[in-house]
Amino acid sequence: MSKKILVTNDDGIDSKGIASLIEVAKTFGDVVVVAPDKPQSGQGHAITLVEPIRVEAYTHFNNVTAYKCSGTPVDCVKMAKSVLFKNEKIDLCVSGINHGSNASLNIIYSGTMSAAMEASLYKINSIGFSLLDYASDANFKASQHYAAILIKKMLAYEGNAGKLLNVNIPKLTTEEIKGIKMCKQGKGGWLEQFQKGEDPRGGAYYWMGGTFENHHSHPESDLWALEHSYVSVVPCQHDLTDYLTLKELNHFENI
Repeated sequence: MSKKILVTNDDGIDSKGIASLIEVAKTFGDVVVVAPDKPQSGQGHAITLVEPIRVEAYTHFNNVTAYKCSGTPVDCVKMAKSVLFKNEKIDLCVSGINHGSNASLNIIYSGTMSAAMEASLYKINSIGFSLLDYASDANFKASQHYAAILIKKMLAYEGNAGKLLNVNIPKLTTEEIKGIKMCKQGKGGWLEQFQKGEDPRGGAYYWMGGTFENHHSHPESDLWALEHSYVSVVPCQHDLTDYLTLKELNHFENI
């Protein structure tokens, strides 16, 4: 029986990254697509509550059932699981291929990873793929090569369902990449910069930018792996409990 693979992203259904991922996923099963109708980068795990979500058929992918959604990346997964393919088993969700890094702290802001995480909450094994190249016309050949390897492995995985992988691919050729490295999330953060401007009516506006800082490049981290020409794979989870601090602050209960 053919495996059903849900493809989504946050760069929008018209992006080169999702077309590249669909091309790979089609070789492993029956692909269905639900993706935002416009770029939704940096949306994190946002959902739409104050306005309706609209879904339309999208016919630009040959022989692939696809829909564009007015909502966030997480909305797309919810629509797929609860409405569009409600009575169908989804064997794997793949999100991306994102134009830009989602290593380290970026996972918190990432719509790509939040879509994959939402699918994993439904007990669907999920992978978020990101290429360290923000260009709209980025070369995804190496990303496709490693996406194929990891999709095949996850479809064959027989452990508990709901596994979530954050995969980042360096901006290198397939021949230049040294291989896959299983990692932990690196420690880094954004040094934010806000450029101030003035609109035609004299009102101030601010445009956010910044640079990413690697706080500690540990040899077991995704940041180290990417710096040393490896594809980084970080298994993620939903539990945000800080168990060390939980033990340290147990005395707070003593009133």
